[in-house]
This record gives sequence, structure tokens and C-alpha cells, in this order.
Amino acid sequence: MPETPAQTPRPLDPDGPLRIAYLCYRGKPHVGGQGVYTRHLTKALVDLGHTVDVLGGQPYPILDERVPLIRLPSLDIYNDHYPMRMPGLWELKTVPDWIETAVFMSGSFPEPLSFSLRAWQYLKDPAGEAAGRYDVVHDNQCLGYGLLGMERAGLPVIATIHHPITVDKRLEMEAARSRYEKWSKARWHGFTRMQIRVARRMRRVITVSENSHRDIQREFSVPGERMAVIPVGVDIELFKPLPDVAVVPGRIITTASADVALKGLRYLLEALAKVRVEHPEAHLVLIGRRKPGGPSDRTIAELGLEEHVTFVTGVPEQRIIELYAESELAVVPSLYEGFSLPAIEAQSCGVPLIATTGGAIPEVVGRDGDTAALVEPGDADALAVAIGTRLGRGAELRAGIGARGRQRVVDNWSWTIMAARTAEQYRLTIEDKLRHPGLPAAGAKVRARADRG
Repeated sequence: MPETPAQTPRPLDPDGPLRIAYLCYRGKPHVGGQGVYTRHLTKALVDLGHTVDVLGGQPYPILDERVPLIRLPSLDIYNDHYPMRMPGLWELKTVPDWIETAVFMSGSFPEPLSFSLRAWQYLKDPAGEAAGRYDVVHDNQCLGYGLLGMERAGLPVIATIHHPITVDKRLEMEAARSRYEKWSKARWHGFTRMQIRVARRMRRVITVSENSHRDIQREFSVPGERMAVIPVGVDIELFKPLPDVAVVPGRIITTASADVALKGLRYLLEALAKVRVEHPEAHLVLIGRRKPGGPSDRTIAELGLEEHVTFVTGVPEQRIIELYAESELAVVPSLYEGFSLPAIEAQSCGVPLIATTGGAIPEVVGRDGDTAALVEPGDADALAVAIGTRLGRGAELRAGIGARGRQRVVDNWSWTIMAARTAEQYRLTIEDKLRHPGLPAAGAKVRARADRG
């Protein structure tokens, strides 16, 4: 990686506002944790008096009007209209363009690397508009090699890791139906080797749960003393009960990426088919995009659920809140979650929640039978029993589990508190950079782990 002239961080005013460059390589506006986390955290930081510019890639996040979006366009290989398209030679105008195409052709996911290089190019240019503008760079789970270039150029860098993507990789490979599919999944997740190396050289890492804190230490070999747990927040004034909206009998709601094994949608679909034997009114509203011909699509057809599963995507946030209000139950069937924003959004809306015990979910949603109903991950029968015994009890459950779940969110997940704690981590990162300008050492342990993939 070429060296660039280093800048020296300015002396830190312990009480003054900070100038933050926030990196979001992929920020879906209405679904997907990265976009939601970005929108609400940056808004809360601005509310506290800080200045935040978001450097974003497609799909671009939707931000508060006070938060500028600096677009760093990719080749948009994974766009919604023509996914997995091959870029034309005339589109390859920069080094990151060529790298993005080459990594894509190798079968791996290229966006974390190529976006990090584009962000580095933008931030490092001594004659550019970004020169000297920022006190700290906050990366949201990109973990590309460009972050190391930013550090070498004198910028303090901190990263949020919601959970280690190596967990996704392992679950995807376990769900593979053939050796070829398993090999293909391993190849696609090749970027995790880079993420391990980069994560280990971050000055500080923010993660969202104690469970993720443990998993990042185990999977990425990041020292625990460099990490802070700052949970994801929720806007309790936006995500709130709507008592004037009528509940639709039998409606179940979930948020999931349809064909990501980690999200456990297959088990919810199997549970729905079982529940409908005794509750024929049961149907599922899924906030997410349907992938024709994908595993979930095939499962829906095999179980005869075509008329009983509705996919919703691209709708305003207020409509999502109305969908929660219309639902008897919300379900989070994930095999693993580093936090689970959909879970606390459902709870904030007062919807009775059924969730698995995968990853950090119990830590986030509370005790079984108190603020949520919990079942083991990957158990469609247990999920069916949990759903079946609660359908038709909407008013009773909202007054009990739903109300207690809402109160848990109000008491624990304020974005203002989370933003203030995040700003504290920015200051620690800047102070560490001033004391120790060089990159933190990676160590032999993480190099060996990264080489193994």
C-alpha cells in the first residue's frame, strides 16, 4: 500500500464537538442493520453537537437532513435490478474499480475492500476537500484494507463490528446442499480473512452485545481491552404502539434476508405450515425482498404457502410501524444474532415477540415468558408450538409481554445514550493515536487465523 503524507491529529478539546467521517459501505434504507444503525446513530451524534459526514456506497443510506451524504459510488454489481452483473471495461476508471471487478470474478464479495479503498482515496488527498476536516473515522463493519491506509495517513480509526462475519460463513457452509455449493460459499466469504487482519489492527472496536464481544475475541482475536459494548438503539418516539390500528387476525411479522441461512427463515416457514393446520388464518408478512428461485422461494412452494406469505420492501418507515401494529405476533427465527434490531423495534411497538436463543438475542430481548417467548434456534416444532399457543390472544399478550417488552426498550435502548457513549470511544481513539501514532500490532495469532480463513 503506498505511503501518504501523514497528518497529525489536532489537540483534543475534552468537551468540544468532534468532526466525524462515518463510513457505510452498504446502507439499505428500510431493511438491514447497517442502514438503520447509520441513520439513527449519526442523527443522535448531531443532536449532541458533533459534525458527521457519511461516506456511503450503494445502496445509499437515508439520513437525517442535517447529516451530509458523500457518495462514493461502486460498480453496483449487486444492485436490485441486475444483481451479479459483469461490469463493462468502459466502467473501469479507477484502481478500486479494477479491484472490485477482479475480486468479484474470483467469486468473493468485493465491496468491503473496494469501498475502503475509495474512502481512503477521498480522505488522504492533501489537496482535496476532506484534507484536515475530520478528527476521527468511524467504520461500520467494512473492515477493508483502506482503513489501514487511513491510519498510516494519520487519521484515528475506530470500527463497529456488529458480529464476526465468520459466523455467517460457517452457518452458510453448514446449510450448503452440495460440495460445490459449500466451496462456493467459502469462496464468497473470502473477504473475512481481510476483516480478521484489519479488525486486529483497529485501535478500538465498538460492538453491540456481550455475546458479540466474546465472539469477536474468539473469531477475530481482537483483545478485549480494545473493545467496548455499546448496544444498538431504537427511536422510541417513532417505533411505538398504535392502539388505533386494528390487529389483523393470524398475522405474524418478521424481518429477514430471505436466503441468508443465519436468519433462520426456513424454520419459520416450516413452523407456519404446521401452525396453519389448527389456525388456517395464520399468515406471514416478511419485511425483506423475495428472491425468485432461491431457497426460501422453493420452501414456500414446497409447503404450499404461496398465498400465505407476503414480502414487503421499499416502503416508508411509518408503514413498517403500521405493519407491526397490525400483527398479532412478531417472530425473530435467527440461528444467530449479534444484537437484533428487528427484535427491539418489534418490542418498542408493543408487539408480543417470539424469538430464538441464538447469539445475543436473550441478552437483548429479556427473559422467556416475561418480555418475550424464547425457543431454541433451528427448531421448527418448538417455534410452531410457541406461535400456535399465542395466536388469537392479541389483546392479552399486548397487555403483558408486549407492554413489558416496550418498557424494556424504553429503559435500555435510547439512541441519545448510545451516541454519547460512542463519542467517548471516539475521544479514546484520538487520544491513543496521539500517544501511539503507529499502527497497533496484529500479532502472530491473528495472522495465523487469517491465513486459515
